[in-house]
Amino acid sequence: MELVKNFTQSKLVKNLFIALIGSILLAISSKIKIPFYPVPMTMQTLVVLAIGIGFGWKLGVATITLYLFEGIIGLPVFSGTPEKGIGLVYFTGPTMGYLIGFVVAAFFAGFLKFDNWTQKSDKSLEAFLINFIKLLISVAAIYFFGILWLSKFVGWDKVLLFGLKPFWLAELFKILILSFLIPTILKLKKII
Repeated sequence: MELVKNFTQSKLVKNLFIALIGSILLAISSKIKIPFYPVPMTMQTLVVLAIGIGFGWKLGVATITLYLFEGIIGLPVFSGTPEKGIGLVYFTGPTMGYLIGFVVAAFFAGFLKFDNWTQKSDKSLEAFLINFIKLLISVAAIYFFGILWLSKFVGWDKVLLFGLKPFWLAELFKILILSFLIPTILKLKKII
């Protein structure tokens, strides 16, 4: 019985440490601005999806939830913080739907099974494309919730113009990058 208790405690500590590291990586990714057309991009959505794939849906959702909690209590982990505000005031602003969508995207990325397309010599292109589509579905969750919430601020007539159009090209680019990184992420997942 003591062995089971120690194993459970060590697994909990390990998962808490992994979630903390993941939330730090997500915070860092929110601060990196890469020049892109038509607006600069951050690597947040790439990291959200990588966390889901690498950590699995349970630990992925827990990691994103920890990240949101850190931002809600006032840590400057969100993109645009502290210069645009911090804490609950920032969280409930125009980007809240996207932030909530991170949780759902991490769930999908962790729940959907991704293939190591490099090991499927006869069907590698097919596996790569299927992974790409799964990532597209996962990132769509971010934009679904983001656009729903943003519409309260800009109206339905402008929500796609402000909430999707400037970002879709960057998202496709990040999904493409992540599709190539999936074999590496799956190898790292075995270590975790």
